[in-house]
Amino acid sequence: MAQSHDLTFTAGPDDIDELGHVNNAVWVQWMERIAVAHWQADALPRHRDRYIWVVTRHEIDYRGNVGAGETVMAQTRIPDGPAGARFDRCTTFRDQRGRALVDARTTWALIDRTTGRLARVTAEIAAPFLA
Repeated sequence: MAQSHDLTFTAGPDDIDELGHVNNAVWVQWMERIAVAHWQADALPRHRDRYIWVVTRHEIDYRGNVGAGETVMAQTRIPDGPAGARFDRCTTFRDQRGRALVDARTTWALIDRTTGRLARVTAEIAAPFLA
């Protein structure tokens, strides 16, 4: 079982599209916010200082939505070990009743801040995120 990280998001007026619910782009922004929060919370300080992550792929299933003022609970986890410079991260957003509204799998690549090049995700970097 992967270590998880939770955050709550409340839809504000600027998050709402013409259909009256959270815009798809906002869900993606929230995915990035929870991923960064997880990295900041659990990565070793020397790794946070040396590396940054970039998205290489999103796969998203939208099953429902919320309107302005409504709250969702997001949970993110890394289900499997890394593959070279890449780590897949799964994120689920649930409404107040616990119903899954959005499920995503995002591939992130690790970048060395100094060189700007891909860096292998070592066992030491991955350890805080895997059980």
